[in-house]
Amino acid sequence: MNGDRLRIGYIPLTDAAALIIAVDKGFAAREGLNVELVREVSWSNVRDKLNIGLFDAAHLLAPLAIASSLGIGHVKVSLRAPFMLGLNGNAITVSRGLYDVLTLAAEGDLGDPTVSAKALARVVAERRRRGAEPLAFGMTFPFSMHNYQLRFWMAAGGIHPDEDVRLVVLPPPYMVESLGNRQVDGFCVGAPWNSVAVDLGIGRILHFGSDIFARAPEKVLAVHAAWPTDRAEILQRLLRALDTAVHFIADLANIDEVAALVAAPHRLDVPPEMIRGTLEGQLRLARGGAPRNASNYILIGRDGAARPDPIHAAWLYAQMVRWDQAPLSPELLASAEACFRPDLYDTALRELPRALCAPADGIGAFVGPKFDADNIAGYLGAFRCPPQNS
Repeated sequence: MNGDRLRIGYIPLTDAAALIIAVDKGFAAREGLNVELVREVSWSNVRDKLNIGLFDAAHLLAPLAIASSLGIGHVKVSLRAPFMLGLNGNAITVSRGLYDVLTLAAEGDLGDPTVSAKALARVVAERRRRGAEPLAFGMTFPFSMHNYQLRFWMAAGGIHPDEDVRLVVLPPPYMVESLGNRQVDGFCVGAPWNSVAVDLGIGRILHFGSDIFARAPEKVLAVHAAWPTDRAEILQRLLRALDTAVHFIADLANIDEVAALVAAPHRLDVPPEMIRGTLEGQLRLARGGAPRNASNYILIGRDGAARPDPIHAAWLYAQMVRWDQAPLSPELLASAEACFRPDLYDTALRELPRALCAPADGIGAFVGPKFDADNIAGYLGAFRCPPQNS
């Protein structure tokens, strides 16, 4: 195949769909790009190969792009995110045993994150009194929405995530096996791995990620900071291919074809109906149960989801500050916001910003104050941060 060659790394998750469709439907080739998609297992692999130039671009955790640019947790490599590959798409899944215990501890509807967080706090306190091992929860990376969603939810119930439970890093494809082997009691991961656990009968979805945050910045297309200058024309073509892909994905007439391509053995290697259910926002919470419908379960291109929002970058940086991953400074905030580049998106696609049905603060957390990027200290000060042990 002729064209400008690009190697792009990705993790087998539904929100890699725009990349998969752009390549497998020929949209990238139409833009004169010869793209090789390289499937990886862990986010550290993707980050490292992007940082040293083995990948030209990557499907990357939105917080990880910021952490790399700030030099937090690894060497400093400045990255830019000119396209959002997905908002939302995560879920919190627990073992069937833990779900039964939470049901007994709950005072109210366990589907309410506030109720479930307080129920979990009671379970944690009872285990501490008995001298039992702390509960373990899997998440995909320290700089991830999965980590922040678990922490935000737990803290709302009075749990200190670094003292009262164990948060362990697991690659997405290994979450289900770890739950089945009782190495973890629950996890937060992206689609389709929550549904895999449900279908196997070893897990129960407790909350959709969109129950915790209405509009969570999940994955980005990440490139080196020099790209907008050194490879501007190639970048614009890549963004156009991705834009064509997300419009194709959003058209319900294409959903069966999209599901088949994304689920293919050399891509995600899962049943196509699992991808279809994810894209439709219809997931079974338990094996044999009726699907729950949530139109915003995952947003790939819809409702302006592909356009990067610096407010999301500022909010992610605030979570890093809250959980002692970064100090608070105006300089670091500015660097974080500079990672998300809506101007590059607008230039490539010649589109004006679209009106969104979005929360006023851009995030829509289930509890706590509205986010204010101009007063992060005040925003964080409204939380018990870290929460006090009860």
